[in-house]
Amino acid sequence: MYQRKQYSVLFSRMQEKRRFIQVIMGPRQVGKTTLIKQVVGALDIPFVFYPADAVPTSQISWISDCWNSARAKMRVEGLKELILVIDEIQKIKGWSEVVKKEWDSDTFFDVNLKVILLGSSRVMLDKGLADSLEGRFERIILSHWSFAEMRDAFGYTLDQFIYYGAYPGATALIGDEERWRDYISGSIVDATINKDILVNESISKPALLRQTFELSAAYSGMELSYNKLIGQLQDAGNTTTVANYLSLLSQAGLLCALNKYSVDLARKKSSVPKHQVYNNALKSIYCEKPFAVAIQDRALWGRLFESAIGAHIMSYAYAGDYKVYYWRTKPGSEVDYVLEKKGRVIAIEVKSNNTTANEGLAKFTAQFKPHLAFIVGDGGMTAEDFLSADPADLFK
Repeated sequence: MYQRKQYSVLFSRMQEKRRFIQVIMGPRQVGKTTLIKQVVGALDIPFVFYPADAVPTSQISWISDCWNSARAKMRVEGLKELILVIDEIQKIKGWSEVVKKEWDSDTFFDVNLKVILLGSSRVMLDKGLADSLEGRFERIILSHWSFAEMRDAFGYTLDQFIYYGAYPGATALIGDEERWRDYISGSIVDATINKDILVNESISKPALLRQTFELSAAYSGMELSYNKLIGQLQDAGNTTTVANYLSLLSQAGLLCALNKYSVDLARKKSSVPKHQVYNNALKSIYCEKPFAVAIQDRALWGRLFESAIGAHIMSYAYAGDYKVYYWRTKPGSEVDYVLEKKGRVIAIEVKSNNTTANEGLAKFTAQFKPHLAFIVGDGGMTAEDFLSADPADLFK
């Protein structure tokens, strides 16, 4: 079975003396549970696994019950160490305080119980970690899979990666596109919206949230103002509501709205957003043309190509600690993606075979003097190379 690079990190840490809680973070269906299975299967350390999926959000005592069961197992079986794994822990309200109490108790009484927490809601995990677990944890962040990983693990071609995206669980279904679309829509989109957003947030218009996702995903890689977005929604709300829904969708790892790059913070926030999925499968399920036809449509394929580059950039943004924007002054004078980290700026222009001449990169370079400015695609870095690398490495 294919091992992602995070495997060796977690394997090594679990062999160390008990020191930190390991927090595995990442969106749905990127391989968090598979990573755990691989690691605990290779270690010579007993483990117990408890998923929180079916546990009521208010049942905070469930966490202590899991902990006590693990301790009892250690005593009964005379174990010197044990790994406790709790999946989707962020769904339990007030989880971090209980984890802190149980972890500190084990530390005080020298109980060698090593703990791994998994979660798909980055914002809710971060809040709990910051509130209660300062100095007690380490993060391991799983992004969506890169082209190189999908190629090496499943034999994907570049064109397949651009169209079908990077969900490992869907790879066996691409030969039946209707079934593939049903899987992405049900197992990923519906599961994320219903279990990660609606359960934890007060949403006045769930149908509008879903419509916002569908339309924004279809427009991935393109600019669309909030007013125009609302104009195409059946259950329209105001711009503030839609902007909030887009923020929640971003926190859940589905898609985001990129602001226009500017040195003026107010202008960034007031700009027309550019919509961007985190995995290109989320755009392609709303593509009316199947793979074999879409690849022959130069205009459509150009949009899919640009969205795939953007999805790769966004997938690594959280782990890489960089922000992403776009830049535009007029049609034909734009930069597709602008990355910013600690005062350094990187400008990336995407060129497919369908792209017309664009003077934006030269203008942006002259105005902002970026750390790097380059093309991905025709006349620049190959898409294969870019989609196989971690964009954060560009800041080195």
